[in-house]
Amino acid sequence: MKLKFIKAEDLDKNSKATVHTSGKLGFSSDAMSLLGLDENKFIAFATNEDDISDTSLYAVVYSGIQEGAFKINKAGGYFYVNTKSMFESLGVDYKNVKIIYDIVKTEYEGEPIYKMLRREIRKKKKEMPTE
Repeated sequence: MKLKFIKAEDLDKNSKATVHTSGKLGFSSDAMSLLGLDENKFIAFATNEDDISDTSLYAVVYSGIQEGAFKINKAGGYFYVNTKSMFESLGVDYKNVKIIYDIVKTEYEGEPIYKMLRREIRKKKKEMPTE
């Protein structure tokens, strides 16, 4: 038997992005670190054309202006992207369902890319008080 120990420091931490009810995509502090985000960078998103059941997004971060990429913005200590139109065009129901993307680094055609695995959490409806 040959054991290979898993090193905690080699694992992606809590790298995630959450779609806000405004349609903006906000990044956790671990995701900001993993992606190397700053206000001068841009991010491009892709979907898997070969598998329509794949709800993941695929992302590439660019150091400068890139045609078709989204500008990364900063509010306080956090970064976000204005993605409302993108999510609406993809039919993502971010208003009624909490959408979270877990981010993992991978490769595509020999280049580094980030796979954003989608999770959905049903939002609880606020109950109206009865008299």
